[in-house]
Amino acid sequence: MKAVVMTQAGGCDVMKYVDFPEQNPGAGEALIEVSAAGVNFMDIGVRRGGAWQDVANPKRLGVEGAGRVLAIGEGVQGVSPGQRVAWVYAPGSYAQRIVIPTSALVPIPDEIDDLTAASVMMQGLTASHFTSDFYPVQPGDIALVHAAAGGLGLLLTQMIKLRGGYVIGRVSSTDKVAIAKQAGADHVIVDTQGSFAKQVIHLSGGEGVHIVYDGSGPKTFQGSLDSLRISGTLCWYGPVLGGPDPIDIMSLPLSIKIGYAVFLHHIPTAELLRSRAAKLFDMILAGQLNVRVGAQYSLADAANAHLAMESRTTTGKLLLIP
Repeated sequence: MKAVVMTQAGGCDVMKYVDFPEQNPGAGEALIEVSAAGVNFMDIGVRRGGAWQDVANPKRLGVEGAGRVLAIGEGVQGVSPGQRVAWVYAPGSYAQRIVIPTSALVPIPDEIDDLTAASVMMQGLTASHFTSDFYPVQPGDIALVHAAAGGLGLLLTQMIKLRGGYVIGRVSSTDKVAIAKQAGADHVIVDTQGSFAKQVIHLSGGEGVHIVYDGSGPKTFQGSLDSLRISGTLCWYGPVLGGPDPIDIMSLPLSIKIGYAVFLHHIPTAELLRSRAAKLFDMILAGQLNVRVGAQYSLADAANAHLAMESRTTTGKLLLIP
């Protein structure tokens, strides 16, 4: 079996496409043939050494994907060979085959293809968490969405609009503006220097926004604070690009609230994982949610997928195809 491993923490040169021992499913597990694996900033964080430090190298990368059940272990119920399934967190997903606890699997509806399913798990459940649990968007709320043409940004924008909100998107280049607007962004700001707050205040009628979704790293942190209205909320996420400097809480303006959002808190049980994934699939089938696959790479080309994501030039979801 082929898989992508990292030999040590570092750049893309530490990623290797190698033969990896086959696994058999144990009790409560299923062996899956991977159709598509999602590429996420989480994977880059692992490769750089920011996570999974307790797992020995070489270790397989990736956590998200979709595929077909090949075999099941003892005591498995509700999952059967031949069934199409998707998952959001199964370490080692950059592989041709993977053994996954069946509690982490969700069934894929017949009408949804594997590429779409693999694309929506991590970013779709994250967007669902951000717009419902972390900050329940209300009709008339104004949101600032950073990286609005990325896979998460596009889904965030659509979910905010479905809940009656108004979206100001921020992108890094003019060629991303049309993509963000196609997803429903009402206004799109092009900015690479973190100097967007004045435009946001102007576009929000001089008051600032109700909610900022910021996973763009320290460069945008102050601008995000400055973009908020009285009692506004900053949803901070994405550890790969680092956090801001220490904050003097007495210096925070306008009674604002800051929180660090983690998508796993949206799906703490298998039941919630399946019900919330099913809701995403229903939204796709109803035409309410469009999933954009920005690029597909072969599994052997995973390092180039990482390079592309790190360049911040990509749009939509990046997938690896074994």
